[in-house]
Parts: sequence; structure tokens; C-alpha cells
Amino acid sequence: MEIINKVANSTLEVFDLEDYYPKGIRAQIDISQWFLEGFLLKEKDFREHLKNHDWSQYQDQYVAINCSTDAIFPAWSTILVAIQLAPFAKKIVNGSIEDLDAALYEEILSKMDYSTYENKPVIIKGCSKKPVPMRAYILAAYYLQPFARSIMYGEACSAVPLFKKK
Repeated sequence: MEIINKVANSTLEVFDLEDYYPKGIRAQIDISQWFLEGFLLKEKDFREHLKNHDWSQYQDQYVAINCSTDAIFPAWSTILVAIQLAPFAKKIVNGSIEDLDAALYEEILSKMDYSTYENKPVIIKGCSKKPVPMRAYILAAYYLQPFARSIMYGEACSAVPLFKKK
């Protein structure tokens, strides 16, 4: 009896989000470092810290701006940091590194052509070595759904069905 590899012979298309992971350095700026004791923003001191900060260290990097403390601070402070970063950073977001990666994926996935997946069974590869955020998986399913005949998640040998056209 011959063993047939049904997975290798299938028309299953693998959509691997790692293939679209943007290369580049990610950096996080915690603005509480420029607050008095990490909690109190004194405008004059804050502006002085920003003026003296070496923004060139973020050249061509993806940057997330956040505050690691429970400080209450005005929105303009984050915007001011972003303005200082703008000449150097590739992309700037407010939030965590995961939020940054999600924003990068959103930008990439929204511009892709999904017509190659027309009426094909697609598996969104689940195991990844890179930090692919959950939001990227949701976006991939969202963009694939109008085209794919079916969508699964996981690996070809053990996939979970998520969607099937009627």
C-alpha cells in the first residue's frame, strides 16, 4: 500500500504573516522619564528634556511612544514627542511595541492584492517565530474572506476551520 501525502498534494494556500513582518529596529520611548518622579509633567522641564534628547538615535527605526506610569498628562506631550521623532523615525505610534507591529501589519495588509487566493482554501499559518500580533491575524482573515473558498488557522497537518463559503 502506497502512502499518499494529501497535504503536499492539496491546493491549500498557506498565508504566513511572518513573510510580511517588516524588517527594522523597534524602539519604545517612555515619556514618564521626563516627568518629575515619573508622574508630574512640568512643561518647562519637559520641553527642556526634549530639547536636549538625542533624537537621531531613532534614525530609520519604528518607534512606540508610551507612558509606563499611571501619570495623568496632557495629550500634547505625546504629540510633542512625536514631532521631535518625525524627522528620524520610519513610523511612530502611541502605545506598545505590539501596537506598533499591529500598525505596521495594518499598513502592509491593507495594500496587498488578495486575488491570488480567489476560490482557494487558505490556511493562516499559526506558529511564528516573530512577534506577530493577534490584530494581524484578524486583519489577514478580514482581507482574505472575500476571496478564499475557506479559511483555516494553524498548520496543514492540524488546522482549525474558521470560514467556508456557502
